[in-house]
Amino acid sequence: MDQNIPTQARVVIVGGGVMGVGLAYHLGHEGWGADTVLLEKAELTSGSTWHAAGQITHSTSSFGLGKCVDYNIGLYSGVLEAETGQPVTWHGCGSFRLAYTEDEMDWLRHTLSVGRSLGFNIELVGPEKVAQLHPFYNLDGVLGALHTPDDGHVDPTNVTMAMAAGARQKGVKIIRQCRAKNITQLPSGEWKVESDKGTITCEHVVNAGGTYARQMGEWSGLQLPMTSMTHHYFVTEPVPEFESLETELPVIRDDKKVSGYIRMEQKRGLIGIYEKENPNSVWHDECPWDYENWLFDADYDRVMPYLEESLNRMPIFAELGIQREVHGAISHPPDGNPLIGPAPGVSNYWCCCGTQIGIGWGPGLTRELARWMVHGAADISMRDYDPRRFGSYATKDWQVVKAEEDYCLRHEIPFPHFNRLAGRPIKPSPLHGLLNSKGAVHEEVYGFERPRFFAKDIAQEDHYSFNRNPVDDMVAAEVKAVRDSVGIMDVTAFTKVLVEGPDAFALLDRLTANRMPQKVGLITLTHMLNRAGRIELETTIVRMADDQFYLVCAAFFEQRLLDHLAQQRTTEDVTITALSAIWSALSLNGPKARTVLADCTDADLSNAGFRWLTAQQIIVASHEIWAFRMSYAGELGWEFHMPATACLDVYTALWDAGVAHGIADYGSFAMNAMRMEKGFKGAGELTNEVTLAEADVLRFARTDKDYLGRDKALNTDLPWVCAYLEIEPDGIADGQGGEAVLHNGTVVGSTASVAYGPTVGKILAFAYVKPEAAIPDTVLEVIIQGSSRAARVLAEAAYDPKSLKPRGEAE
Repeated sequence: MDQNIPTQARVVIVGGGVMGVGLAYHLGHEGWGADTVLLEKAELTSGSTWHAAGQITHSTSSFGLGKCVDYNIGLYSGVLEAETGQPVTWHGCGSFRLAYTEDEMDWLRHTLSVGRSLGFNIELVGPEKVAQLHPFYNLDGVLGALHTPDDGHVDPTNVTMAMAAGARQKGVKIIRQCRAKNITQLPSGEWKVESDKGTITCEHVVNAGGTYARQMGEWSGLQLPMTSMTHHYFVTEPVPEFESLETELPVIRDDKKVSGYIRMEQKRGLIGIYEKENPNSVWHDECPWDYENWLFDADYDRVMPYLEESLNRMPIFAELGIQREVHGAISHPPDGNPLIGPAPGVSNYWCCCGTQIGIGWGPGLTRELARWMVHGAADISMRDYDPRRFGSYATKDWQVVKAEEDYCLRHEIPFPHFNRLAGRPIKPSPLHGLLNSKGAVHEEVYGFERPRFFAKDIAQEDHYSFNRNPVDDMVAAEVKAVRDSVGIMDVTAFTKVLVEGPDAFALLDRLTANRMPQKVGLITLTHMLNRAGRIELETTIVRMADDQFYLVCAAFFEQRLLDHLAQQRTTEDVTITALSAIWSALSLNGPKARTVLADCTDADLSNAGFRWLTAQQIIVASHEIWAFRMSYAGELGWEFHMPATACLDVYTALWDAGVAHGIADYGSFAMNAMRMEKGFKGAGELTNEVTLAEADVLRFARTDKDYLGRDKALNTDLPWVCAYLEIEPDGIADGQGGEAVLHNGTVVGSTASVAYGPTVGKILAFAYVKPEAAIPDTVLEVIIQGSSRAARVLAEAAYDPKSLKPRGEAE
């Protein structure tokens, strides 16, 4: 029963689809139900939710998303109906994902290992198993399939209505036929939500607007990147062969031939298609406000090749007519992942939108968002979903280009490091053109173009594989150049933020776990935590002056860092300036780095004159730049930070000086291999899921100072801990992250990052495992591409464990 609109609430959710209702349900379970209000302009589920096909599968290679999916299936298959008494209409028919090529089989093998780490009921089977459970499917060319028997599908309206009932039971007020018209932030920091039934002032506002979410964001001056793409599915006339079936056929996911899915819909057939060319985007400016249970006319020309192939794959459909055409709009962010978390640049405005698979992903993600809002952190890594992963470069035109690209990739093999090239470059560094001419293959990071590796006669598509390939040899050569001589890398993509003012030290000191740099020119590596005591981000802090601090961190944390500083600031007199767009950076590493740099500057570069982990201003190529003596590669080295206008000159001077010493360009793939050889944890390990103790980085935390999240961060009652492993190589596959880790035959965790270390000739990994499995020299197993590999926990770095090289003590 709807209620009158209140004037005050803790939380107002705008949007009554599966995402908004799912969040209301989970906020209720986290204790905020009595002070949460949900507004829906029409009826619940009347946007994209009602026309969803409703499938959900354990077949996912994402560890975090796998946790969500498993939760969702448990919710749909019994928990929700038992809790609310509302019918959910769960069809637990299982599913198969088919493979026609060895690349597809490799994808399934990797997914199988991720599934094992999560405890899924999942197996890789041959065509005969598919034929046994689904005798009507044409399996010509099929090599194998991933069988996930606990999968199924659910009625989208029923499940949303059941969660709405659960939310109401927890005190949530759901108000239908109430259109929000504006959302603005008051000087107090509260939010004012204006609707056609009145105005509510609230502490937290949530945009769960579905296809309206982008234009709703504009009310508040926000740019929330997503585009509405239209998707078809078709329901056939009744299928005579289905009449006598005692059990429902499994869902078939056929990515190669059908580019979609086929399943039963009662006694009919249902065919869903994601065409791989000529996708259709709509409502580039805004979604019409009278859109309610809206469908577009079917565009058979666009999907006909896949529809014809679906009839070839299911011959029993061939003579049947189409009884129902469903062609509806779904939100697609530029990278295909939903926007779940804080909106950029403001406080207490939360995104719960941009979800292209709301039924499959929604409840699990909204549970994590509820935890984030209430407790300060989600329980899975939210890096891939955080709305702040995009910046101002994500213009409307760019959003459309990227959404169309994402739609076409929906049923393609998700190769590791797949490079999405549409709409690029958007933020090239000053070296982009020069490095391209030298064979650089770039990747996009927060809009920036960063070199991955330098190709020698290899096409972009030729390096996509789950196995070792020619790129690995190129990366090994880059690593060797750095280890033996000297290498240079464009690291302009790093986030670069300046914090200055009389209270700059005080602000940063209470937000960082490590000791702040006490003197000008000192460098500290530290972590910022959230109020739940988990890791918000890792950053390097350089003290440039008494009241001036320069912060460097991973590119995709820029807005997260800016927001954290701004929102934790109280009365401090500080100025916070983002320099990433106007400053560039280079990294010079290797035993010859000092010799090369000495040819370009008059600065004293000796150990006494330029100590490790210190910073100085020096002159290179007539430009005054900052030089930081530090090395993510684990070698003697420097980072150079400078105005972007100086970058090309500085690079050219260093390159020219290095030619006689065998200088080489290197990219992020080599950088990652070297940091793994050195045992340096990165973004894959340092996430909002973990505390400093769980990440095994307490050596960077002080116990003699107070800082945000301190008490929870230092808790040593650990459910898991990050272990450093060496894994037996087989010369075929090295792993991708997410693989199951076993101890004495029992799953004890999963890998976070994996890379082959060419210098040491071993696969190296970080893995989150049970504490008893993290003891040095413990023998473990890791499942890589279907093969069990011997692994051992290392007590120290595989390369230069005493760090003599970066200190300049092993030249």
